[in-house]
Amino acid sequence: PGDILASRKGLTVEIGNTDAEGRLILADAITRAAEGDGGSTPVLVLDFATLTGAARVALGPDLPAMFANDEPLAAALLEAAAAVADPIWRLPLWQGYGEMLKSEIADTDNAGSGGMAGAITAALFLEKFVPTGMPWAHLDIFAWNPAAKPGRPKGGAALGLRAAWEMVRRRFT
Repeated sequence: PGDILASRKGLTVEIGNTDAEGRLILADAITRAAEGDGGSTPVLVLDFATLTGAARVALGPDLPAMFANDEPLAAALLEAAAAVADPIWRLPLWQGYGEMLKSEIADTDNAGSGGMAGAITAALFLEKFVPTGMPWAHLDIFAWNPAAKPGRPKGGAALGLRAAWEMVRRRFT
């Protein structure tokens, strides 16, 4: 705690919580993905992570939290999720909670202060690494089925992945 890291994007990040290390790596991965391959730039970025326990506490093990900075992308993901029976639930990128990520010594803190709105502040942290104007969605997933259900065996699960694939298939074919 208290260390300052330089991100791939050039933002400095104060480590306020060492248990929020995954979002540091994901932030750099989002930055890298948005850079493209030198010949092209992505038209959107999607990321999936078991980022917070807060999302699981709020929505349970079967319903991943989805955050998006683009209304058409969010609508397309929700529509695709319903079509393929792979439910997701949109939570807000409530900008007012950005105050919880303020740092006196860096551009941002890696974790929200006060222990409130953990899934939202984690998504707000990630949003800082998405280029302005680039559609982006983040799914905070549990990735585990605690009990077998029809079409969903017990164990590791790609929650939201079928929904995202259906959205991509519809958008790009």
